[in-house]
Amino acid sequence: MFTELNSILSTSPDSFTQGEFILLSDRQSDASFLIHHFLSLYLRARCKVCFLGLVQSFNHYSAVSQRLGVSLAQAKEKGQLVFLEGPKESLSLLIPQEGSTGSPAMDFLRDPSVGLRSLYEFVQCSVSGAEGADGAEEWGPPVLLVDDLSVLLSLGVGVGAVLDFSHYCRASVCSQLQGNVVMLARCDGDEEGDDGDDEGSERLLKGLTHQCSLSLHVQGLPTGYCRDIHGQVEVCWRRKPGDGQHTQKKLFQYKVHDKGASFFARGTSTAVL
Repeated sequence: MFTELNSILSTSPDSFTQGEFILLSDRQSDASFLIHHFLSLYLRARCKVCFLGLVQSFNHYSAVSQRLGVSLAQAKEKGQLVFLEGPKESLSLLIPQEGSTGSPAMDFLRDPSVGLRSLYEFVQCSVSGAEGADGAEEWGPPVLLVDDLSVLLSLGVGVGAVLDFSHYCRASVCSQLQGNVVMLARCDGDEEGDDGDDEGSERLLKGLTHQCSLSLHVQGLPTGYCRDIHGQVEVCWRRKPGDGQHTQKKLFQYKVHDKGASFFARGTSTAVL
């Protein structure tokens, strides 16, 4: 959990906005460090967390969370965290072995044209069980985290199906249960790029941007590599006071280090002073 980022977003484990759809995105950079932040934030806030790890393993997230002072193994054991390990489940499904059939949530791998209904049902089942069994702990508002939604495009799922999935997750988690959704989407091409996979990822990013209430877009420095500043993040609040759409944007630079990340206003880092 990054204290400076919490200050920028006016949030903390004790006080955070419910019903938010938060979009994390990057272009020619890596926004995955923000997933670690929100994972540790919501676990500290005692939320019931459903994590779709479509790219990285549980062990990867567990190791990073340990450095941030959070135990994923403990959270999983207590029933606070439900973790779908995408790569592992995909292998079980595509290369079946005796006694291992893979999670039904990944059934779309057999036929991407059927859409993501089974994955949505997994999410719905995971977040609706916040009360737990008799004698189990009760958790706060549910949270859905997805570590890279755009990887679904490379697995043959259409942009429309992915946007439908995000829309239904937002309706269930944010609107009905007053929980939060955090999704990461990547755009590796240039901003003007409009060919092949890049076009699909651009369309996905635009669709998700339209749905979200808060977005954090990570990109490299326009001046190129700098040892002491790793990039910049544009924070955009998309609130809807009354009937009018109100958007506020702020740009910050950041540096990721072993146990967190530092954020500062553009041009105020000691590295450029």
